[in-house]
Amino acid sequence: MRILSPFKPFSASVPMTRVASTSSPVAQLYSRSPFVRALCVLSIGAISAIAFTRGCAQSQSLFGSSRLFNQASFRALHSAGMDTASTTVPSIVVYVTVPNREAGRKLSDSIIKERLAACVNIVPGVESVYWWEGKVQADSEELLIIKTRESLLPALTEHVKANHEYDLPEVIAMPITGGNTKYLEWIKNSTKDD
Repeated sequence: MRILSPFKPFSASVPMTRVASTSSPVAQLYSRSPFVRALCVLSIGAISAIAFTRGCAQSQSLFGSSRLFNQASFRALHSAGMDTASTTVPSIVVYVTVPNREAGRKLSDSIIKERLAACVNIVPGVESVYWWEGKVQADSEELLIIKTRESLLPALTEHVKANHEYDLPEVIAMPITGGNTKYLEWIKNSTKDD
């Protein structure tokens, strides 16, 4: 039995977009997948939170070290989080997949109009592989990345279920543990009270 490493480079059989020969493997991967771009944006946000908390000069030592997320950097990220509880509220990022751009835009508009979220990003080109009705399925979808208050998750979930084309829509939430305090305040001020 041959075990494949998840860290192997892409094989030649995978279609590649035209990328300059001087591009790094990361740049090539980034150019191929909108979902990878979305994850990069979220990662950059976490790194920015560390830099914001520690100050630019101190963050250079973090970025120069061989271990990007050691215990000290985790504490810095966590302390950048919800320490300003009087001006922010516990916030979350919610993922919802939709079948196409039109459905994503319609659902996003209704979420924002109801003030169930401050912002919805629509990420095109997501390929989903999943188990459904006893077999493996694959579909092209779009991913909604929704930023909202933690307390609005039940109402947001019900709204998605009532307005989604799928019988069983994906609604999964992850806590926001830190970030730009002004942005977190904006999430609070742009969403309805509990």
